[in-house]
Amino acid sequence: MTSPAEGDSFHRMWADLRPIGRAAATGGYRRHAWTGADADCRTWFREQAEARGLAYETDRNGNQWAWLGDPAQGDAVVTGSHLDSVPDGGAFDGPLGVVSAFAALDELRREGARFTRPLAITNFGDEEGARFGLACVGSRLTAGVLSREAAHALTDADGISLPRAMEEAGHDPSAIGPDPERLARIGAYVELHVEQGRALDLTGDPVGIASAIWPHGRWRFDFRGEANHAGTTRLADRRDPMLGYAETVLAARREAEAAGAVATFGKIAVEPNGVNAIPSLIRSWLDSRAPDQAGLDTVVAAIEQAAKECARRDGLDLSVVRESFTPVVEFDHVLRDEIAGILAARLPAPAPVLGTGAGHDAGILSTAVPTAMLFVRNPTGISHSPAEFAAEDDCVAGVRALAAVLEGLACR
Repeated sequence: MTSPAEGDSFHRMWADLRPIGRAAATGGYRRHAWTGADADCRTWFREQAEARGLAYETDRNGNQWAWLGDPAQGDAVVTGSHLDSVPDGGAFDGPLGVVSAFAALDELRREGARFTRPLAITNFGDEEGARFGLACVGSRLTAGVLSREAAHALTDADGISLPRAMEEAGHDPSAIGPDPERLARIGAYVELHVEQGRALDLTGDPVGIASAIWPHGRWRFDFRGEANHAGTTRLADRRDPMLGYAETVLAARREAEAAGAVATFGKIAVEPNGVNAIPSLIRSWLDSRAPDQAGLDTVVAAIEQAAKECARRDGLDLSVVRESFTPVVEFDHVLRDEIAGILAARLPAPAPVLGTGAGHDAGILSTAVPTAMLFVRNPTGISHSPAEFAAEDDCVAGVRALAAVLEGLACR
């Protein structure tokens, strides 16, 4: 094939992918796992792989792979990210890494690079967890962090199980589970991602290197009270779970601020959900993250204690369930330092090294293979929103940086 000029392939792919799953009313993306939009993204990925003469495959967990060279050789360099989104998410979170991976390969081919290690580009499925409530399902299954039994128990808001959704989308779910043979082929995984914060904007750098991912998790708080008439029930006679929930939200903000952490109640389900009815149930989800495990434990324990005190005062029943958890991830120091050295030879100044509170497939895979991450500047710091943004020049700088890293790792 004829390799495109620098930057051309990125812009062309970005334009092709950008309309898929975009909601006209909000401008945000709804590329949820195993839906029509997800299928369109998967078709796009396969077309990109085949257009470049790469060997395409979908693994047992629904993750997509595009191979250059023989994967059986082992010690492969893998790059990529994900194509699914949160509800009304931004264009860059995930897709930037996949598009940049293909564009970086185009750049290396244009320069005549000679690969000595196999190279793969991947799209990990269901990274955001928007449909089934658990993030990084594809990489968790592959790494054995999520059991087959636990995966089969996942359901969406309509009661459709993960295996059924996969089957309806044309994927056989019977073999989902750990994939140690595939992981044994990988010598390094490098994921490029838009920064989900403003650290690079503040330093003035277009590209950075990840140091670690904060420990983080999701907890479900169920406040159960008593449904009653909103117009005839005296305030003194109410068992209103909305009060306990509201005060717990305020406690979460207070405790997170005191600990230098973050805590967010971002999802809620109300029963019976009537304007003129006192709720019987407030089901709410807490997302909390902190620089270290001790800080996270302190924050979550304090939020749970505040919820218990509210429940006791208002005569509510409370249950708290941890639905997911990821401990702190320190990216492989040897790989990180090697990447820093590669970029130091190409960039006018050393790429800054920064931590992040966002979870990624690279963090999940770090339990099994050496992983690293590159971040591309986000001038607004906004993510998981249609306002998420990265400038074209910074995106191209990210492609160049990723190409340099892949050349340094796979062409030596």
